[in-house]
Amino acid sequence: MATPRRIGILTGGGDVPGLNSVIKSVTYRATELGAEALGIRRGWEGLTHVQPGAELDPDYLRILDRRTTRTIDRTGGTILHTSRTNPAKMPRRALPPWLDQSRVDAFQVGQDRFDLTPLVMEHLDQLGIDVLVTIGGDDTLSFSRILAGRGVPLVAIPKTMDNDAPGTEYCIGFSSAITRAKELIDRQRTTLGSHERIGVFRIFGRDAGFSALFAAYVTSARCVIPEARYDIAGLAEVIAEDHRSSPSHYAIVVTAEGAIWEGAEIPEYGPEDAFGHRHKANVGEVLAAELTSRTGIESLAIELTYDLRSGQPDSLDQMVASTFANVAMDLVADGQFGQMVGIRDGKYAYVDLQETGVAARRVNVEEMYNRERFRPRYDRKLGEPMLLVGLD
Repeated sequence: MATPRRIGILTGGGDVPGLNSVIKSVTYRATELGAEALGIRRGWEGLTHVQPGAELDPDYLRILDRRTTRTIDRTGGTILHTSRTNPAKMPRRALPPWLDQSRVDAFQVGQDRFDLTPLVMEHLDQLGIDVLVTIGGDDTLSFSRILAGRGVPLVAIPKTMDNDAPGTEYCIGFSSAITRAKELIDRQRTTLGSHERIGVFRIFGRDAGFSALFAAYVTSARCVIPEARYDIAGLAEVIAEDHRSSPSHYAIVVTAEGAIWEGAEIPEYGPEDAFGHRHKANVGEVLAAELTSRTGIESLAIELTYDLRSGQPDSLDQMVASTFANVAMDLVADGQFGQMVGIRDGKYAYVDLQETGVAARRVNVEEMYNRERFRPRYDRKLGEPMLLVGLD
């Protein structure tokens, strides 16, 4: 295709440190290509709810340039804001309020489900967006695949602190999450020791335990992950021994939100979101109560969830975010669309976006986790990637 005139950028799903670095680098490279960068606010909602017209809707659109993005990489979050909107499966309550009833009826695909993909396509055309750069986790990438399958010129960039997006060994946000987890866990050692408690640190990870595993890796903590249902009696015994052997009489275990023990079920509550997810009851509180009951030692549930995705990116995430953005813009300049950038075999690379439409990556339990000791494996790392999370 000819050099794009307008490149759209959006961030979807949960925020992570490093998103603003991507936005800045995409904007800078767009100006080098002679294209205008158009920021789409609030994720996919920006392309369902916007009303294209003579003036850009400030609620959902923002022109980006070098001046307005010059310093944004110094802060976390996303200046474009985000949402968990899924245009292909929207409930009635989330539909644009201005949408005509006849179109609402045409978009209905099930009970209280509406597919607004055709509306997104219309808005891309009406806004003059020649190329779309999407930044998000698997939920955002899933709708990116739909648009790419319909011929929309698109390049995707993976981000998630869970580091579980298929097709890449690394996702923006993961390093910052582990860096922050280490800082917070180490800070809590003094108060846990002062009160001689067990600290149960809950971390994100509904289906994949990479964040919990690597937080434990760098803090020498015990951990439990969704990929391995565990023996609660065995965990209680190991944690009690850690508590006895510590000079300060404290112990630490990191639990992913989706980790549960044999015979237990962590209930879910609330309605499903647009991607079919419901909230889980706080597994940290449930596990802390169980450990207190089994060991007789006071256990404290400590949240390490939203803290890990807040604030500035660490140096690795900032470097990867900027590089992912520039690889994506190299693909745009070369007219290679329908791709997702990533890291493969430890190198910057890209993969056909449609090939990433598989189940989220999960921890290889046999190679990375010691079930008996509730620890990451520290041995047999020769030949493994530096970040220890290679593609199977």
